[in-house]
Amino acid sequence: MIMMINVEKNSPTPHWQQELRAAFSNIDDLLAYLHLDSADLNLHYLASKDFPLLATKSYVDRIKKSDWADPLLRQILPLADELKKHPEFLNDPVGDSQASIMPGLLHKYHGRVLLVTTGACAIHCRYCFRRAFPYAANSAHRSQITAITNYLRDNPEITEVILSGGDPLTLSDTKFKHLVDALSDIQQVDRIRIHSRIPVVLPSRITDGFLNTLVSSVKKIIMVIHANHPNELNDEVQKGLLKLKQIGVTLLNQTVLLKGVNDDPGTLTRLSHRLFDCHTLPYYLHLLDKVDGAQHFDLNDNTATAIYQQLQTKLPGYLVPKLVREESGKAYKTPIQIQF
Repeated sequence: MIMMINVEKNSPTPHWQQELRAAFSNIDDLLAYLHLDSADLNLHYLASKDFPLLATKSYVDRIKKSDWADPLLRQILPLADELKKHPEFLNDPVGDSQASIMPGLLHKYHGRVLLVTTGACAIHCRYCFRRAFPYAANSAHRSQITAITNYLRDNPEITEVILSGGDPLTLSDTKFKHLVDALSDIQQVDRIRIHSRIPVVLPSRITDGFLNTLVSSVKKIIMVIHANHPNELNDEVQKGLLKLKQIGVTLLNQTVLLKGVNDDPGTLTRLSHRLFDCHTLPYYLHLLDKVDGAQHFDLNDNTATAIYQQLQTKLPGYLVPKLVREESGKAYKTPIQIQF
């Protein structure tokens, strides 16, 4: 039996929330911290106008200083390339709007639904497929939880609820517990799946209170983290993931294949090995969702499949993620066919 963890009540603002408030949001501050000259960038301020810079110090401390090509920096730094338009790149590339049942509830796939729990994140990834998502009108606020749970009860084939966002781990322990408790009361729901980048970019978020909420739920808990490069997975991340593993959480990872970040089999091989060291299995390797502003990260299918073929030769089967694309309106993730 897993024991509950003692938590002090009426404690001051949690350290993770203090870290979140202190995250980098100014480009000049970030570049100065990394010993980079902002004069080397062109139009980066315009690129950050609609989708601002945001990155935790924990994440930034893993970036190599004085290196414009660092793969972790490339994921967060606004660039002029984002301003280029391409007809295939859209604001809603995965069809979230057509899958919306009510504010905060998406029903795309049989047997499972997704809750947009919040618009907040701890990091703004420049390739984010929801960078233009209308969160203000489409998040699952506390007042809507009853309507959402009623929908679940009216559709008994739904056995899994996915908590997404934004990032559901930006919710306070109290708000997160309220949500999990509400879902735990629905008998037909077997699994609660949490999609979060926070265990990677803000490992201090894995608090005793958060762990207690997961322990106390009668549902199976799956957490899908999001790491794209082995350099993201430092010792603090590993410790946080171990805490989750020790309370019985199933840990999976999804990666986005990104030009200039992880588009080589060696990097992806090291990522899979490092994930396994962190008690996490590689789950998906996603081709880029074609969201407006992320064109510079895109790789064509031939390049992607060539990388994947080499990856398969370097890893045991259980460490090879599935290569997939999400297509608007499809009833499942589309596997990418590999030609041998």
